[in-house]
Amino acid sequence: MFTGIIAEQGKVLSVERDGNISATVRLHAPGSTEGLALGGSIAVNGVCLTATEIDGKDFSVDVMGETLIRSTIGELAAGDPVNLERCVPAGGRFDGHVVQGHVDGVGQLLEREALGNWDRLRFGVPAGLARYIAEKGSIAVDGVSLTVSAVSPAPEPAPWFEVGLIPTTLADTGLGAKALGSHVNLEVDVLAKYTERLLSFSGAAAGGAAAGAEGATA
Repeated sequence: MFTGIIAEQGKVLSVERDGNISATVRLHAPGSTEGLALGGSIAVNGVCLTATEIDGKDFSVDVMGETLIRSTIGELAAGDPVNLERCVPAGGRFDGHVVQGHVDGVGQLLEREALGNWDRLRFGVPAGLARYIAEKGSIAVDGVSLTVSAVSPAPEPAPWFEVGLIPTTLADTGLGAKALGSHVNLEVDVLAKYTERLLSFSGAAAGGAAAGAEGATA
């Protein structure tokens, strides 16, 4: 599990792809490899990946085709900066929100506005994810835990949400340099997804009970 508090920006050293089947990504991460063991989890731009090789301040991860297709990991190239976060140790401080490293979809930066020492960013979001994003709720953007400051109306055919980035976030994460049109990994609040799933079963159970009652009285 992660909290969306980025430890450092690493750099992609190489990407070896086998089409959309798989890839091996090698990264330079001087602040994240200390204590990292083979098989250890690390979030790369918000995607939970497993360290398969460690060499000093560099490490490698294997990426399956599903991840390449559903996240921006498939767009990475040598020289790209990436947000990195190690998994939270038991008893560790919980500063952000519950982040699993399971990307729900890819968004796109639509607007960027500098407002004094902070920036307002608007992201387009896949229509299927919009219902999970609430004003003042939490969302992970490229692995960064952020508070949603505004959302599009429910009927909006091209949904969006906005966040504000403080100077520390602008300086210490890749979001500070994102250009308009750039893609980002999105992970919505897991509590919203579980709530919807539980309610869907409640509705199904109620419908089944009603059908059974009708059959008994027929």
